[in-house]
Amino acid sequence: MTFDHWKRRLAQGGIPAYQLIPELIADDLRLGRLAPRQRLPPLRDLARDLTLDYTTVVRGIALARERGLIASRPGLGTFTRGSFIGLPLRAGTGAEMTMNLPPELNDHPVLEELRQEAVTLIQSAHVPDLMRYQDFGGTPHDRAVAAQWLAQWLPEAPVERVLIAPGIHAILLALVSLLVRPGQSLAVERLAYPGIKAIAAQLGLQLQPLDIDAQGLDPEAFEHACKSMAIGALYLCPNLHNPTTATLPIRRRERIADIALRYSVPIIEDDAYGMLPPAIPPPLGELAPGLTYYLSGLSKWLGAGLRTAYVVSPNAAAHQRVAGALRATTVMASPWTNALVTRWLEQGLGERVLVALREECRARAALVREHLGPVGVRTQPYGFHAWLPVPDCEEGCTGVAGRLQQWGVAAVSATAFSTDRDPPAGLRLCLGGALTRDDCVRALQAVAQVVGDSAVSS
Repeated sequence: MTFDHWKRRLAQGGIPAYQLIPELIADDLRLGRLAPRQRLPPLRDLARDLTLDYTTVVRGIALARERGLIASRPGLGTFTRGSFIGLPLRAGTGAEMTMNLPPELNDHPVLEELRQEAVTLIQSAHVPDLMRYQDFGGTPHDRAVAAQWLAQWLPEAPVERVLIAPGIHAILLALVSLLVRPGQSLAVERLAYPGIKAIAAQLGLQLQPLDIDAQGLDPEAFEHACKSMAIGALYLCPNLHNPTTATLPIRRRERIADIALRYSVPIIEDDAYGMLPPAIPPPLGELAPGLTYYLSGLSKWLGAGLRTAYVVSPNAAAHQRVAGALRATTVMASPWTNALVTRWLEQGLGERVLVALREECRARAALVREHLGPVGVRTQPYGFHAWLPVPDCEEGCTGVAGRLQQWGVAAVSATAFSTDRDPPAGLRLCLGGALTRDDCVRALQAVAQVVGDSAVSS
């Protein structure tokens, strides 16, 4: 890369050169002239190329480092950072919070079809109808279309027991507050969705961690908890588990359903990822239909910004209680979003998006296995996150995550998911969002190098 455009900007003056250098780096990252983890020239060479004093360049690079634009590694030089995975630094936190987002299908024709249907909806909608308060849970038509969509994974999803809510997290808040009473605990996997930890803390509820392995939740641990303490409900993620990627085999599902039925423990089945594989074992909602609250949504396949999710209650009485709890905490889901999602599903675009997304996930999972297979990574053919055990080194998985962040790769350590305060040494890697496949390759190469360095030093 040449820096002639830097020289032109520097020649224009206006602000001191050392203050302009971070702006030039930021502009080049935004415009794609610099790629994440691209190595910059040695500072003396850069000073010579820009005809600047060496000290001026050092001050400018220091400012860029403070802004999180670059990182330096002894013996390797200075690299641009960029954000491979997750969100930018949140103001005041000093920590990068990553989100598990599906790959964006920017170059796929289905995206244009989604846009065209959205335009058609806006042109044809009776706007006042979508601007009013509506009955909670979506219109009868919205719920009928939702029930038909969900029947692919939960055959018994009658429209009279389906509610539409603004996101799975909102449903979890309502269900946990409804099902877990004072003196009871919420049984959860040892590693679980961090949002369930936040909900329990907000409600002042006790979590009861249950052992997991490479296949998911251990049924024996669930039964032991049911025998020895007051369990208000079981929360679990049975498909492409977040963060470990495990999918519960059918025998374990049958065993868990049997235990729940014998001890009358409600099940909250968070099936946020269940639509990604073309085939999965039957849901808990089919094996224990009288006890299971089945949750599904759009965040992990269509778009988290839609804030649309569905809950199927086990019976009519439970349906009414859930509706009341959701109404109290969320009022309603957006009628505009409900109408848009309904139109997309009716036009068959949901299935088209899933086909395209599965193809993209397969390609990315193959990249994960190619670059991290030798270090024991766990992934699924149709998932977009991976679970990476890290070496037993002095810095621990949080330290490894911190070093990856210096390389522009945001990973989440097991600590974020741990419900028993004894997290295993592991990282969740997300390969979705705005990342391209080339971005994924660069990120995976950085992970392989950092994890390899940790193994050598341990």
